[in-house]
Amino acid sequence: MNTLLKKGAGYPLAAAGFVCVWVVLCWPWLSGAVTIPFDAKAHFQAQIQFLAQALHSGQSPFWNHNVFGGSPQVADPQSLIFSPAILLALLSPSPSFRAVDAYVLAHLLVGGLALMMFFRDRGWHPVGGLLAALVFAFGASAAWRVQHVGQIASLAFFAIAFWLTARMLQRSSPSAGALAGLAAGLMMVEPDQVALLGAYVLIGMVVAHWLAGGWAAFRSSLVPGVVASLSGLAVVALPLLWTWLFAEATTRPAVDLVEAGRGSLHPASLLTAFVADLFGALDPKVEFWGPYSPSWNANELFLSQNMGQVYFGALPVLLLIVPGLSRGWLWDRGIRSLTILFALMVLFAIGRYTPAFAFFYHHLPGVNAFRRPADATFLIGALGAVLAGYMLHRLFSEASLKVTKRDLFLAGGLFAVLAAAVLAVSVQNDRVAAALRPVAFAGLWFGASLVLLQGLRHLRSGWGPLVAATLVTGVVAADLGVNNGPNESTALAPDIYDVLRPETRNETVQVLKRLTAQPAGSTRRDRVELLGLGFEWPNAGMVHGFDHTLGYNPLRLAEFSDAVGTRDTIAGPDQRKFTPLFPSYHCRLANLLGLRYIASPVPIEQVDHALRDGDLKLIARTKEGYVYENAQALPRVQFVGGWELADFDGMKQGGRWPEVDPGQAVLLEVEPPVAMPEGPALVKADIRLSRYENTQVEIEVTTSAAGFVVLNDTWHPWWRAEVDGVETEILKANVLFRAVQVPAGTHKIRFSFNPIEGALAEVRERVSPAPVEDDAPLPLPPMHDEPLIAGASSDGLLPSMLAGPSQATRDSLRLGPPPIASMRDGMSSAQVQ
Repeated sequence: MNTLLKKGAGYPLAAAGFVCVWVVLCWPWLSGAVTIPFDAKAHFQAQIQFLAQALHSGQSPFWNHNVFGGSPQVADPQSLIFSPAILLALLSPSPSFRAVDAYVLAHLLVGGLALMMFFRDRGWHPVGGLLAALVFAFGASAAWRVQHVGQIASLAFFAIAFWLTARMLQRSSPSAGALAGLAAGLMMVEPDQVALLGAYVLIGMVVAHWLAGGWAAFRSSLVPGVVASLSGLAVVALPLLWTWLFAEATTRPAVDLVEAGRGSLHPASLLTAFVADLFGALDPKVEFWGPYSPSWNANELFLSQNMGQVYFGALPVLLLIVPGLSRGWLWDRGIRSLTILFALMVLFAIGRYTPAFAFFYHHLPGVNAFRRPADATFLIGALGAVLAGYMLHRLFSEASLKVTKRDLFLAGGLFAVLAAAVLAVSVQNDRVAAALRPVAFAGLWFGASLVLLQGLRHLRSGWGPLVAATLVTGVVAADLGVNNGPNESTALAPDIYDVLRPETRNETVQVLKRLTAQPAGSTRRDRVELLGLGFEWPNAGMVHGFDHTLGYNPLRLAEFSDAVGTRDTIAGPDQRKFTPLFPSYHCRLANLLGLRYIASPVPIEQVDHALRDGDLKLIARTKEGYVYENAQALPRVQFVGGWELADFDGMKQGGRWPEVDPGQAVLLEVEPPVAMPEGPALVKADIRLSRYENTQVEIEVTTSAAGFVVLNDTWHPWWRAEVDGVETEILKANVLFRAVQVPAGTHKIRFSFNPIEGALAEVRERVSPAPVEDDAPLPLPPMHDEPLIAGASSDGLLPSMLAGPSQATRDSLRLGPPPIASMRDGMSSAQVQ
């Protein structure tokens, strides 16, 4: 039976057992009784909903206009565009909470099966593979931080890449290399710190293989390695380029060493590997008293209570001690490199508490882009799963399973040290009574595991191995189900997040959707501000289709954030930060944004102390609070006849706007492409917003004089514009927005988001600006039969001529005045206006 279990039906039976355990332990979520809360809903549910709505409406999901005045969604590492979530989005225009939860949990299932394949390729005992799969899926951060959807996906693809990389090295297989590169690319395509550390683990595996096998190992892995690299690069090159350029333009292009250190895992949190709920993170009746609670130094660390939980089972931890440490099996040739990598992940996780993190921060590429060394706990769980599974494989493969006195002595000594550490921490925080219960239960679980370990030696023949496998599965599944099961960090009632359901009947949502609805062609697309209505609210606009000035995302464009005062989120009214340029809801920038409606749980005067009577109008009272109207909010699209130069950086710092009517002059940083007299101009024009989609905006205008079409959406270098089919320059207008110069007549302006062309152009500009000879003429676009500027002579300007570079650009290239300058110089100001 042992041979059958190991060689024949062993792995199919083990896989079936793992799937059954997965279903049982995940059933609270799969049934819909609870849902994965916090980021999984407030951020990622909204992301998937936006993706699904875009795809089912025939739009591109690459630009998101629902938050932060507009954001390059294609470059957001948490957008889920390049993840399997796109399949879920394709299946349904409104993925349910339960469907998204199942999608997230399925990653853990697939990752666990990948580790079983890793064990199978090595001929290791299937019970060891089953244990590794269980610990991977339900241990440490995989269980406690399941709400971090992107990191869960990275962990799953790490497991797949881990298996395939090992197969590539073991078999010198180019096909395995191609698949390994694909998996690693999918791990990295929406980068986070789990993916970064996973990549370093994969590199460590390859280096260890070379060191162990010498030149022969290097030579045999060279071709598969090149194939893997090319395969991975094909997947990640463009998305990583987008993300890098986006990150460079955000509020957080890098994280300084001190800030990153605040996300370290406190060494005391390592005690939770042995005492599951030592600090009360699982039990809502116990006030959490761990290192990230007020009873510790709140200024020292900044983590939520679930981030410090690293428990992955009593039996797996016991196996690492007995026989892992006691017999030296952790240093076996086959897993020595994994033991070293496991230790390095622990060292990385505790961050600021050793000098090692400063070395990692300064010398490992990518580390300074992330703020939480504690994210390494995902890899601690994954590598710990493999090591524990290997220990069990060795036990089943040994001639004798007897636990020796050395084993017991080492285990007893280690647990005595741990008990002393637990006592010291609980005494220091005056929580001895609170620690007694979890310590007692930990003793029971470790006692049961030790008895099981002793009993395995009696299950060596006949049906014994199958019985042993069943016992191991049952004990570990029960342990992880009880100690890492649904809790207030991972499972809450779905109704808490009802506002994120497209079909919600929430009163505030209904009011805002009704107020922001506009007839076809209207120039208005009013923005709203959801001022501190709760953690689940900031990204609600992505679900319901209205545009929120703020949002929930750690990455947002720095120019917009500096001007408007955005933070990661706006869960509470106290998180509203005003700026010199946005000192109050009654200000010019609020009007330019088209911020017309503000929903607040408290009277607005309690948040904005600069408001005076009449500045805002209370128009609705809902269950969530108050809805106010800013009647001076401007339309999304305007036609402005004049222009004026302005110092945008100085305006953001000082908060002073030029004394000019925004309806008569647009503020520009550079002179417009076609020369016009500077100053305000009152011009009447008929303007229509004929199309407004994620990545396509079309505007029709009829005007008797030249001027500017202003689109009050965030300016971004990856947008392109055309006037009557001829590409023209998008000017940064009024600090944040977009403007296009147009001549008199009837015209169609089209804005389109082109991230590939835009990103490549940005890279070229950064890396190697193209040299231009002094006398090299700039070609003009072809001329078309289009209306002339009103009042101009027969030499009037055509819209196609507006596509040339601005005078500032020409000056920087020493090109002198454009060929049409003489025409413009001869025109009167009345003709131009």
